[in-house]
Amino acid sequence: MQIGIALPQYGTHARAAAIAGFARDAEAAGFDSLWVGDRSLTPVAPSDLYPGHTPENPYPPEYKTFLDPLTVLTVAATATGRARLGTSTLNAPWYPPLLLARSLTSLDQVSGGRLDAGLGIGWMRDEYAAVNADFGRRGALLDETLDILQGMWTEETFAHEGRQWTIPPSRVGLRPVQRPGPPVLLGGFSPAAMRRVGRRADGWVGVVLPPEAHTALWATARRAAEEAGRDPDALRRCLRHNPRPGTSAEDIATVLRGIRATGADGCFIDLQQCVTEPEEALELGIEVLERVRAG
Repeated sequence: MQIGIALPQYGTHARAAAIAGFARDAEAAGFDSLWVGDRSLTPVAPSDLYPGHTPENPYPPEYKTFLDPLTVLTVAATATGRARLGTSTLNAPWYPPLLLARSLTSLDQVSGGRLDAGLGIGWMRDEYAAVNADFGRRGALLDETLDILQGMWTEETFAHEGRQWTIPPSRVGLRPVQRPGPPVLLGGFSPAAMRRVGRRADGWVGVVLPPEAHTALWATARRAAEEAGRDPDALRRCLRHNPRPGTSAEDIATVLRGIRATGADGCFIDLQQCVTEPEEALELGIEVLERVRAG
């Protein structure tokens, strides 16, 4: 199983000067992948609560400061040469897909073909309102975005006529290093989201869940792949683990060993809510990595 770590991006870890060194040292320590997330707003009175939170504490307070995900990955790309670079996840409906295709393709080129494009649809209506996107159509917007990305990555002359976006017949010269394009991994935890993973994606970027829930969701994705005439065994699983403050290296390693036992392809740890300094996160992460690799 590949093991990754989240880059310094939010909360007390949101320090631009720390990104390159952290990425370089994490790769040298043996991490297989480096990851970022995507948040745009922390409203005073939010429309929706972050899962597991309350009106008094509606979302992790660290989310108040959040560096742009693709900028962070670009810095990491120039500081590394081997580790995969992933998004878990970009909230695709926030972005015009034409420009998203250009950004992702450029990042795949800058990194030498190391991008894993994890895409999702988010959970907060306020963030959609702020970018004039329709929260009620977020699934349809993601599907249309996937259509455009595929076309921009594979067709020399591409046109699109959809409900949300129209692109006139255009010549496309910018190509990703990875062909036919960077792997697209989709997030989500609903049956509809998992069916989309099976029908359209290269894999799933989820989070660590109770075994029963994980098994049921993954079975839904595999069944959808079979129904679409795709190979379910080709689907990848890469999971995020967000340890709580004070969690020990051995406790985190135990979770990763359990994920490995399920046959998952990868798991990455986000320690930005566990410790307060990027240096602490890297030190703890390396200890976890060594413990998991030891058996």
